[in-house]
Amino acid sequence: MSNTSNFRQAFREAKTQALIGPNVIAKALPYVGGGLVLTALGTYGGLGVIRTNPQLFFPTFIGAVIVELILFFVAQNIAEKGNKGLALPLLATYSLLSGYTLSGLVFVALGQKGVGIQGIGLAALSCGITFIAARQIGSNLSEQDGMALTKTINIGVIALVVVCFAQFGLAMFGVYTPNWLEIAISGLGVFLFVGASVVDFYILPRAYSDDQYLPVALSMYLTYINLFVFILRLLIAINGRD
Repeated sequence: MSNTSNFRQAFREAKTQALIGPNVIAKALPYVGGGLVLTALGTYGGLGVIRTNPQLFFPTFIGAVIVELILFFVAQNIAEKGNKGLALPLLATYSLLSGYTLSGLVFVALGQKGVGIQGIGLAALSCGITFIAARQIGSNLSEQDGMALTKTINIGVIALVVVCFAQFGLAMFGVYTPNWLEIAISGLGVFLFVGASVVDFYILPRAYSDDQYLPVALSMYLTYINLFVFILRLLIAINGRD
C-alpha cells in the first residue's frame, strides 16, 4: 500500500498537465514484469524459510517489512530524479523483499481448503484481466472523470492503509479481525485497487514524461501487487481462515 504517496504526487503533477508521456506506460511494462518475476522468486524463498525454519520466518519478516518501507521511499526518490543506474538495483531489491513479505499470505492460501494453488492462479489471472480492462477504460476517461476518480481512489487508499496498519498492529498483540470484517476490508481493497489500475492509465501519462518510466513502473507494480494481495485475502476470508 505504499503507493498512496504515488497517488498524491501524480495527482499534484497531473492536475494542470496535458498528456506529456504518451509512451511512458509501454516503456514501463517490461520493468513491471521484471519486478513481478522477482517478487515470485522472493515469495518462493520465503516459502522455503517457512517450511524449513519456521521459527526464523517471523523475525526476518519484520526486518524485511522495515527495510522494504525504507527502500520504497529511497528508490522512489532516486527513480524520480532519473538516476536509473542506482534506481534499478534498489527497485529489484524492493521487489524481492515484497515477495518475501508476501510469502506468509501465500503459505496460508496454499494450506487453505478452497483456495490453494488454484486460488493463487485465480488471483493472478484476475490481475491480468483487470490490466486489460483498465487500459481500455483509463485511457479513454475524460479529464473531469479522470481527476474525480483519481481523487476518490486516493482518499480510499489512504483510509485502507490506516485500517491495514491498525490490523497489523492488533495482530501483533494477538487480536485478529472477525472474518466478516476481513471480508469487507478485503473486498474494499479489491475495489480500490481495481480503481487504482484504471487511474494509472489515466494519470501516469499526464504526470510523467516518456523518460520517467521507472517511477511509473513502480506505481503500476504496487497497484497490481496490492490487487493480488487483496484478492487472495478475500478468497481466504470467504473460505474461512484456519
